[in-house]
Amino acid sequence: MIETYFRKIEEMLREVLAAEAGRMRQAAAKVADCIAAGGIVHLFGCGHSHILTEEVFYRAGGLVPVRPIFYEPLMLHEGAVKSSELERQNGLAERFMAEQDIRPGEVMFVLSTSGRNPVPVDVAQAAKAKGAYTIGITSMAYSQSQPSRHISGLRLADAVDLAIDNRSVKGDAVLTHEKVGTPFAPTSTVVGAAILNAILAEAVSELAERGVEPPVFLSGNIDGADAHNAALIAKYRERIPLLS
Repeated sequence: MIETYFRKIEEMLREVLAAEAGRMRQAAAKVADCIAAGGIVHLFGCGHSHILTEEVFYRAGGLVPVRPIFYEPLMLHEGAVKSSELERQNGLAERFMAEQDIRPGEVMFVLSTSGRNPVPVDVAQAAKAKGAYTIGITSMAYSQSQPSRHISGLRLADAVDLAIDNRSVKGDAVLTHEKVGTPFAPTSTVVGAAILNAILAEAVSELAERGVEPPVFLSGNIDGADAHNAALIAKYRERIPLLS
């Protein structure tokens, strides 16, 4: 199964590149605009999707002005089953989105593979109301196979300015076995991480082409990196308290 899983991931990455490269470049241009203007890139996801918000935060080789929004009841460590139940609640996002420092012209990534639950939809709408450009990373096939749980009937792809398809299958499990009763082996985290990192890499390149020095972290395990990183952290710490 190891080789089969790798082949599936490779196929999906090729599909994403072929079908979504244009939208990924649009996303990268918006990220570059945001950072060039001194803004912050925000990210939110529930459950396993929140992993992707951490993937690109405080990351060696990654952009500094990246801010994950953590609402811990919607993560896994306070109760995995409870987090799934909470994601289905209409209006829950009001508890934490009203206080978020999201400004006009900034970028908000919302991550939800199924795209059907209320919280990601509400997060996208709240960020848009604050003036952010909203980008959803979701699965169109999965999302369209299931009814929305949002009171409006919207799915994440309907609520954002730009939707990028991670090509996950319905249920996010791509392998089967004759002796296993359910599909297994999810793909959304692997592919989602590639999508996000590719977008941010393109944004770094675009900033450089514009003559803007991209604010990129060096690995803290490279001698001499501490001074470089400390200067960037000092610049952004007020907007990103998690950089403490």
